[in-house]
Amino acid sequence: MAERTSRKTKTESRIPDEARQHFHAARAEMRKSFEALLPESFLTSRKSARREMLMAWRSMLDAAIKRMDE
Repeated sequence: MAERTSRKTKTESRIPDEARQHFHAARAEMRKSFEALLPESFLTSRKSARREMLMAWRSMLDAAIKRMDE
Protein backbone atom coordinates (compact mmCIF):
# COMPACT_ATOMS: atom_id res chain seq x y z
CA MET A 1 0.00 0.00 0.00
CA ALA A 2 1.23 3.49 -0.74
CA GLU A 3 2.68 5.37 2.19
CA ARG A 4 1.37 8.83 2.95
CA THR A 5 4.05 11.44 2.76
CA SER A 6 4.25 14.57 4.89
CA ARG A 7 3.37 16.66 1.83
CA LYS A 8 -0.07 18.23 2.20
CA THR A 9 -2.72 18.10 -0.50
CA LYS A 10 -4.10 21.31 -1.98
CA THR A 11 -7.12 21.21 0.35
CA GLU A 12 -5.02 20.50 3.43
CA SER A 13 -2.70 23.39 2.68
CA ARG A 14 -5.66 25.79 2.57
CA ILE A 15 -7.06 24.74 5.94
CA PRO A 16 -5.04 25.89 8.97
CA ASP A 17 -3.86 23.12 11.30
CA GLU A 18 -5.76 24.62 14.23
CA ALA A 19 -9.02 24.57 12.26
CA ARG A 20 -8.39 20.95 11.25
CA GLN A 21 -7.81 19.98 14.89
CA HIS A 22 -11.05 21.67 15.94
CA PHE A 23 -12.90 19.88 13.14
CA HIS A 24 -11.61 16.49 14.29
CA ALA A 25 -12.51 17.27 17.92
CA ALA A 26 -16.02 18.37 16.89
CA ARG A 27 -16.48 15.20 14.85
CA ALA A 28 -15.44 13.03 17.80
CA GLU A 29 -17.84 14.84 20.14
CA MET A 30 -20.66 14.61 17.61
CA ARG A 31 -20.09 10.87 17.31
CA LYS A 32 -20.26 10.50 21.10
CA SER A 33 -23.54 12.41 21.21
CA PHE A 34 -25.12 10.19 18.54
CA GLU A 35 -23.94 7.05 20.32
CA ALA A 36 -25.49 8.33 23.56
CA LEU A 37 -28.86 8.72 21.79
CA LEU A 38 -28.90 5.20 20.37
CA PRO A 39 -29.54 2.05 22.39
CA GLU A 40 -26.60 -0.29 23.00
CA SER A 41 -28.29 -3.07 20.99
CA PHE A 42 -28.29 -0.84 17.90
CA LEU A 43 -24.58 -0.16 18.24
CA THR A 44 -23.86 -3.88 18.62
CA SER A 45 -26.01 -4.72 15.59
CA ARG A 46 -24.32 -1.99 13.55
CA LYS A 47 -20.91 -3.40 14.41
CA SER A 48 -22.01 -6.92 13.44
CA ALA A 49 -23.51 -5.69 10.18
CA ARG A 50 -20.32 -3.82 9.31
CA ARG A 51 -18.26 -6.94 10.00
CA GLU A 52 -20.51 -9.10 7.80
CA MET A 53 -20.34 -6.57 4.96
CA LEU A 54 -16.54 -6.48 5.15
CA MET A 55 -16.42 -10.28 5.12
CA ALA A 56 -18.67 -10.29 2.04
CA TRP A 57 -16.31 -7.89 0.27
CA ARG A 58 -13.35 -10.03 1.28
CA SER A 59 -15.04 -13.08 -0.26
CA MET A 60 -15.73 -11.20 -3.46
CA LEU A 61 -12.13 -10.00 -3.69
CA ASP A 62 -10.78 -13.49 -2.96
CA ALA A 63 -12.98 -14.92 -5.74
CA ALA A 64 -11.83 -12.25 -8.19
CA ILE A 65 -8.17 -12.90 -7.35
CA LYS A 66 -8.70 -16.65 -7.76
CA ARG A 67 -10.26 -16.12 -11.21
CA MET A 68 -7.30 -13.95 -12.23
CA ASP A 69 -4.85 -16.66 -11.15
CA GLU A 70 -6.58 -19.34 -13.23
